[in-house]
Amino acid sequence: MTETTVEREQTTEETVDRRALVLGKRTLRPVEVIEGEVKLQRYRPGQRYVHLLMAVSFTVLFLTGLPLLWEPLSFLAEGGYTRIIHRVAAVGFLAVPPLYLLVDREGAKELLRDSFTYDRDDVRWLLNMGRYALGSASQMPPAGRLNAGQKLHHALVLILAAGVVGSGLTLWIVAGDLTDAQLAWSVLVHNLTAGALVLLTIGHVYFTLVYRAVDRMHTGYISKHAAELEYPKWVEEFEQANGVSLNDAPGQSPDEDPSAADDDEGPRA
Repeated sequence: MTETTVEREQTTEETVDRRALVLGKRTLRPVEVIEGEVKLQRYRPGQRYVHLLMAVSFTVLFLTGLPLLWEPLSFLAEGGYTRIIHRVAAVGFLAVPPLYLLVDREGAKELLRDSFTYDRDDVRWLLNMGRYALGSASQMPPAGRLNAGQKLHHALVLILAAGVVGSGLTLWIVAGDLTDAQLAWSVLVHNLTAGALVLLTIGHVYFTLVYRAVDRMHTGYISKHAAELEYPKWVEEFEQANGVSLNDAPGQSPDEDPSAADDDEGPRA
């Protein structure tokens, strides 16, 4: 290892230390150098915990609601226990928005804004989405913090979640006061919006597995080369926001094919 390389790595570490974000007794760095590879913080702890709550509560809602819709599983609804569990999970699902605002207000506002803001690169990205769906992230139009597919996914989740929550609360609280027609419409809206959310979840899981992104939400970090490949505009914003330059940092070229990366280093869906 040359003296210049050593000095460069020391400078990188010093920059990381100066830009460290302190949360309680735990130091969270926006940039980490792990085994010679630069990783950027993409998700803060609050965002990851809220994501976990939403994933767990929605999964429980789906599993406990399925016996009411699918006759072969109707026996599971006997005794009313699944209904109780369904409502407990519903409370967790309802807690997601206020909890997000509580633990990371700026992150929640950023997500809402990004989900409904599209530029020309996003339109070009959507026109090339077929390539991305088949597992190729190279040569895609540049994306910011979220690519256009993620923006559309989040926007639909927000809209459909409003529908499933509104109809669910109606069925929970005032079902006895509804006419037969109102009850039927409430059930229909609840089932359709919930079903659409299940389809979106399947798509989300698909892209997460195809692009080997599970570790991103688990650790909160994305590798430098994957970020440059998939979110080049976000990387520029990241450098400006944190006062760092990643040009001379170690890492793979942004032109590298993600299929050649390690299992936890492919681009995130």
